Amino acid sequence: MMRTVTLPDGTDVAALGQGTWKIGEGHYPAGQEAAAIRLGIELGLTLIDTAEMYGDGASERVVGEAVAGLRDRVFLVTKVYPHNASRNGVPAACARSLKRLATEAIDLYLLHWRGGIPLAETVAAFEKLKAEGRIRRWGVSNFDADDMAALLSVPGGENCAVNQVLYNPEYRGIEFDLLAWQAAHRIPVMAYSPVGQGGRLLRHPALKAVAARHGVTPAQVAIAWSLRHPNVISIPKAGAAAHVRENAAAGALVLTPEDLAEIDRAYKPPVHRQSLAML
Repeated sequence: MMRTVTLPDGTDVAALGQGTWKIGEGHYPAGQEAAAIRLGIELGLTLIDTAEMYGDGASERVVGEAVAGLRDRVFLVTKVYPHNASRNGVPAACARSLKRLATEAIDLYLLHWRGGIPLAETVAAFEKLKAEGRIRRWGVSNFDADDMAALLSVPGGENCAVNQVLYNPEYRGIEFDLLAWQAAHRIPVMAYSPVGQGGRLLRHPALKAVAARHGVTPAQVAIAWSLRHPNVISIPKAGAAAHVRENAAAGALVLTPEDLAEIDRAYKPPVHRQSLAML
């Protein structure tokens, strides 16, 4: 049974979902990516994250194809560019995303990162979309602790449902302040790139040793590591069926104190505040 994380409005979502960065960009044969996403849904990975930025909308179109006929089982997340996050830009961008996703409503709509448009204007636009039923809730991405405090200071800012940030053993700066701050405010963290980029993390001897002890892969160890916090949702990407099955199986892996200590020795927990890492 897939563990869940509770959003501020009481909605339970799968703690382990599916990321779609680089999906729809030709890295896999046409149709394979949509089939992989559908397999993930069958395996309990029912939260699917995408963005208007990914492949200039191509990822959203693949997701829309994948969830056709399965929409009531899926929690759809997509994101708006900061330059589209204005009073008029938000509804226009949302309309384009809704069309590509072939859905009437987005379950969670995120500001992709903080830009030059005032947060109060973006939040007001999000709240209007929510009132109209075009989105069910909204959140942010790539916000540090100061950004989150600024967000909660504007009217409606307290309705933020999630902050999606980079989090894996290589990039764990959020453990110094942001992770605890969000837990205190009951705003879950959504961890993107939990297995890292470029394979460097997965080649590390520490993750290999932990994986060998459990008879699993280093990627599964990295995913389980991100899920050790009850307030974290993890969204690894997979474009092929075997990869999806590997990710889904990581949801059942529980790391021991020995495992966690070995990873801590390889990737030290933060001892001071760090700038928020982004990809």
